[in-house]
Amino acid sequence: MITVDTDQKHMIIEGLVKAREWEALVTILKKMPVVEVVEVLRELDMPDLMDVLKHFTEEEQGYIVSDFDLEMQMELYEQLGARSFARIFVHMASDLRADLYQELDREDQLKLLPYLDKKTRENVIRLSSYEPETAGGIMSTDFATIVGDMTAAQAIEKVRRDAPSKKMIYYLYVVDDDMKLHGFTTLKDLIMAEPQTSIWDIVYKDFALAEVDEDRETVAARIEKYDLVAIPVINKYGQLAGIVRHDDAIEVIQAEQTEDMEKFMGIVPDDEGLDYPETSVFSHFRKRITWVASLAIIGVISGMIIHRYEEAMSALIILALYMPMVADSGGNVGSQAATVVIRAMALGQISLKNWFMILFKEARIALLLSVVLGIIAFGKILFLSWDTELPQHFSLYFIAFGISLALSLQVVTATLIGASLPLIVKRLGGDPAVAASPAITTMVDITGLLIYFGVAVMLFF
Repeated sequence: MITVDTDQKHMIIEGLVKAREWEALVTILKKMPVVEVVEVLRELDMPDLMDVLKHFTEEEQGYIVSDFDLEMQMELYEQLGARSFARIFVHMASDLRADLYQELDREDQLKLLPYLDKKTRENVIRLSSYEPETAGGIMSTDFATIVGDMTAAQAIEKVRRDAPSKKMIYYLYVVDDDMKLHGFTTLKDLIMAEPQTSIWDIVYKDFALAEVDEDRETVAARIEKYDLVAIPVINKYGQLAGIVRHDDAIEVIQAEQTEDMEKFMGIVPDDEGLDYPETSVFSHFRKRITWVASLAIIGVISGMIIHRYEEAMSALIILALYMPMVADSGGNVGSQAATVVIRAMALGQISLKNWFMILFKEARIALLLSVVLGIIAFGKILFLSWDTELPQHFSLYFIAFGISLALSLQVVTATLIGASLPLIVKRLGGDPAVAASPAITTMVDITGLLIYFGVAVMLFF
């Protein structure tokens, strides 16, 4: 058997693309995973892409187009028209098909529907009716069902009949004639059972499930918690409406983490996410400017504080030299505290009722940090300013002690601010991630300046 390494395969594919040898190209592509096929097709111009797709069966085209991003799907729809695209559309994954349908404007939806068979049409309309942020909005109807009164042999025969149109058959959901969900079994259990074994004897009745109106992030977390391949989704009547697969859950978790990251860094999230190469300069500007400009305005308070203590800095210039050190330390520990609290809340490890435990724990952590950073600051000041000229009645050791004390107090207050701000935002009904790093830094800067100059005035003047 002759094997071809990845680099050779890519060279062959590139050569076939340049020569426009589509039939030979498709012969190679059909032996590759769909995700790799999509990577190749994504590099083609739309006319060439359509020429290549013609050499696949309509079912294969459905699998491939399902992996295209929405922009490519929309462009393909516009090029092919409703009638031709409908033949691909019916073979797409049900959840991705519904997402695409929702992206079409009302006129294009009405153009497409008449070319769909009744089953597909009803399925698309039903899935499109759920809110995108719910379990119903991400669920798929590609699942296999069996009836509890069947024997193992009868169930296998039904799965065999249904399998060509079912992408997910690892779990087999046990329903009654009204599609009410009673449990599930696995394909392995079904195969291992004796042919005359009743399904009721191998059904799992204690299982995790979701409801169509549940938040998709909650459902994704449940899939992750129980390490599921898929989770069944029921409607208010207890009927099986669909399933959410683990790959859908991963996408939801990634999307939510990206959104939280953007919020935490003061970037306004949007529905398109943060695809850096595809996002225009103006879009990046628009996403970032809101928080940055708002906090720059609030930062006027810092300027007012510095102006208020201008005389103190003039009398003791060394105070100005170590202001950045105090501000940086406060910003760092504040952001750290906010990050660990937000992450713990996202994982369900803590909630608002744990607020006292959280703040008490962070206070103890802050005290340890303040001692270490205070000692480092004291040594740093002595090392860097040992030859600095000071007014006669001032001692460098006493000044170093005062600045280190201010820094230590700043570390404690900044940690408590960083830990408490996400809790406050959550208590007010907001997203804890909106307690963004820039917001924490600005607040910590203001409190830090007050502490710094307050300690300086108290000790030195």
